[in-house]
Amino acid sequence: MLKKFAYLLLGLFYNSLSKEDTNYPVKRLLFYAYKQKICGYNRKTPWPVHFTSQVKCPEKIQRGTKYPGYAKGCYIDGRNGIVFEENVITGPHVSIISQNHDTNNFNQYISGKAIIIRKNSWLSASCIILPEVEIGEHTIVAAGAVVTKSFPEGNQIIGGNPARVIKKIEPYNE
Repeated sequence: MLKKFAYLLLGLFYNSLSKEDTNYPVKRLLFYAYKQKICGYNRKTPWPVHFTSQVKCPEKIQRGTKYPGYAKGCYIDGRNGIVFEENVITGPHVSIISQNHDTNNFNQYISGKAIIIRKNSWLSASCIILPEVEIGEHTIVAAGAVVTKSFPEGNQIIGGNPARVIKKIEPYNE
């Protein structure tokens, strides 16, 4: 009964809550709602975001079933667009940067394709995803990796700086 009331209250803050959201701890969601909607951290982001994370242009970010920026210290820049498919997990201090500066005028930004992160992928702690990258289905990005190019194949672990395929893995078990 109390849990239903809490989700009813959360529905006032987030109009995009779904049945999958019941997997998140209610106390934490209420705390995030307070920090986000009352105190003003990431106020315009329509899903729960940790108050130490920063989300730019949330209106250009398509989220799947998980919350990008839910972990501590994430930087998610959606100015050129980011597509998160279902079941994409982001670890702490992940940076996803969809837009780049013009090399001839640092005050200008370059338009480009959206970043796409396919379903059942995991972005480990402190990895960096740079503009116009596509991450294939069931790809694990190792901690600290810097992804500068696309890895659309899937079922793999990528890591390093710049990122490369470390290991092929079995398909994801639903």
